[in-house]
Amino acid sequence: MSVLHLLTLSLLISVSGAKFSGRPGVNYGQLGNNLPSPSDSVSLIKSLNAKSVKLYDANPSILAALKATDIVVSVMVPNELIVNITKSKTLSDDWVKSNVLPFYPSTKIRYLLVGNEILSSPDSELKSALVPAMRKIQRSLKTLGVKKVKVGTTLAVDVLNSSYPPSSGEFRSDISGSVMKPMLQFLNRTKSFLFVDVYPYFAWAQDPAHINLDYAIFESTNVTVVDPVTNLTYHNLFDQMIDAFVFAMKRLGYPDLRIWVAETGWPNNGDYDQIGANIYNAATYNRNVVKKLAAEPPVGSPARPGKVLPSFIFALYNENQKTGPGTERHFGLLHPNGSQVYEIELSGKTTEYKESLPAPENNEVYKGKIWCVVAKGANWTQLGDALSYACSQGNNTCDPIKPGGSCHKPDLMVFHASYAFSSYWASFRKVGGTCYFNGLATQTIKDPGYGRCEFPSVTL
Repeated sequence: MSVLHLLTLSLLISVSGAKFSGRPGVNYGQLGNNLPSPSDSVSLIKSLNAKSVKLYDANPSILAALKATDIVVSVMVPNELIVNITKSKTLSDDWVKSNVLPFYPSTKIRYLLVGNEILSSPDSELKSALVPAMRKIQRSLKTLGVKKVKVGTTLAVDVLNSSYPPSSGEFRSDISGSVMKPMLQFLNRTKSFLFVDVYPYFAWAQDPAHINLDYAIFESTNVTVVDPVTNLTYHNLFDQMIDAFVFAMKRLGYPDLRIWVAETGWPNNGDYDQIGANIYNAATYNRNVVKKLAAEPPVGSPARPGKVLPSFIFALYNENQKTGPGTERHFGLLHPNGSQVYEIELSGKTTEYKESLPAPENNEVYKGKIWCVVAKGANWTQLGDALSYACSQGNNTCDPIKPGGSCHKPDLMVFHASYAFSSYWASFRKVGGTCYFNGLATQTIKDPGYGRCEFPSVTL
């Protein structure tokens, strides 16, 4: 081989390695009413040494702030547009014209994700529309001269019917042939990635009695799992989850399609009934996963040793307007004021951090009573509607705060709302009811009742 050919090959390898660096990026969510401006957020992203960022839309202010920064950007088509995009080439073209062309190529948009966790939705029409919408968007990009943007979509782990052991990885039967097979064909043809959300936290929290915490946060020195079919040895839960997707794709005939971790992270706080959500575990997990993903040469996973695994850490900020359990609002690397929740950077070059982490206090399941009450700082003008909702769900939820009831305090709206929230949660938690009420409620382990007025509680 000539010297020129050797130099050319060397250049291609180095360029490829740089393009698909294992250094993690960060997910930039915007579900907060107290977050920094886009320009300040871009500065904070740089301060974390993140070289890529994933948005959950195509926010023009953020894309403008990212102009000429050399930060690789992933944008997203909103879920609610997917069905209509499938039916209309014009709508697909217009979306690209409005959300990509004004910023490309000066803003380094490289990935366009069609929807977020669509296949976790119960909406069959939406699921059926996903791959056709991906094709439509891809054609629009090509027609409009956008050549460097890969199209994909994000998948939660619930797209898998089986994930343990990893070699049993298999997509759900309702989507395997109808959605996943054509999706993998599309991703393979366009040299894109399977974008997956991988959260060892949720897998561990659902079964802490049988999954070792250290194994989940990359701290285990003596816990391993051997896949009985492949004899591959696993030293952490993250690799297990990744390889379950590898084997699921292999079953459908795509053993080599690249994976991109669209989300991974660990919550730094949560509700009383959420085990292991604390700063110590979050810092330990995220520091360790960054170290693994950014390693040079790449580490890969047992089924794909030495392969680069691009990723985005979830998330940039603690977002106070996210709905659901408390953990949803506490995945951030940063507080809304821009300060770090704990020391971290994403280059993978920091081997030791100076700060001492607070000892974890909730690594065991909480045992005792929990009540749901009006949160400190809640907007009192919104309590009336929330109170009405809680009292309208049946089970005689609010009888004790009616006139003549043991907890009736006609002049104390907050007290009545707290009773209603606690009663509703105690009645409906087992069927999905939460202690949230659009941010108006919070959990407490201090009994809010008095005298004959006994508040219903959840007992763990």
